[in-house]
Amino acid sequence: MKCNANTVLIGSKAVLVPYAASHVPKYHEWMLSEELRELTASEPLSLEEEYEMQEKWQVDEDKLTFIILSREGVELPENQSILPSDPLLKKCPMVGDVNIFLYGSLQNLQSPLKAHLSEDGEEDEDAGHAEAEIMIAEPSYRRRGYAREALQLMLQYATGHPFCSYTIDSPLKISPTRLLTRISEKNEASITLFEKLGFNITKRIPVFSEIEMRWSTDQKMGETLM
Repeated sequence: MKCNANTVLIGSKAVLVPYAASHVPKYHEWMLSEELRELTASEPLSLEEEYEMQEKWQVDEDKLTFIILSREGVELPENQSILPSDPLLKKCPMVGDVNIFLYGSLQNLQSPLKAHLSEDGEEDEDAGHAEAEIMIAEPSYRRRGYAREALQLMLQYATGHPFCSYTIDSPLKISPTRLLTRISEKNEASITLFEKLGFNITKRIPVFSEIEMRWSTDQKMGETLM
C-alpha cells in the first residue's frame, strides 16, 4: 500500500517497516517452511514469484503490509521520526510480518460496523471488513512480546484507536469495529493474543478448521495499552 511507503513504526522491541525488495530473499527462505505455510495458509512460491508479489503488494490499495524487525541492541529515535532508508534499520534483524487486508470501500471501513443481515440472518459481506494477520517467523523471537507489540502498532496505525501508548497518526482511520482475524483453531497462542487485544470469537469455520474473531466495542478503553 502506497500510504505506508515512507512509514516506520517504532516500539520498545519491534520496528515495523514497509515490505521492500531487500526483504524478499529472507521472506522466501521463511516460506520454504511447510509449518509456516500451513499456519499462514500460503502456497509455495519461487523467488521470482515472491519478488513479483512484493512489487504488487507495494502498490495495492487493499493490502497494508509491514515487515517486523527486532530493535534489540539498536538505539533508535523514540519519536517515530525515521525513514525506511535509515542505515540504522539494517542492523535490525527481520523476525516476521504483519498485514491487514481490506475488503470493501475505505469509506465503508471508516464507519462503525452495524448489523447488516441478509434474509437468512447471515452478515452481509458487502458491509466490509479489515482482516489482520501476523507471523513471527523466527523461532527465537516467539513468545517474547514481539507479536503483541507489532499488532498493537499496526492496529493503531490502521485505525487511530489507542491500541498502544505511542502517538501514531492513522492515514486510513478504519473503524476498529471492522477488524477481524481468521486463525487456525489449533493456534491457541494466536487466539489468546487477539483476545488480549479485544477480539472475541464470533464464528467457527469447520471446513477450514478455523475460527473468526472480531474486535468488540465491549473492550474497555485502555485495557489494550502496553
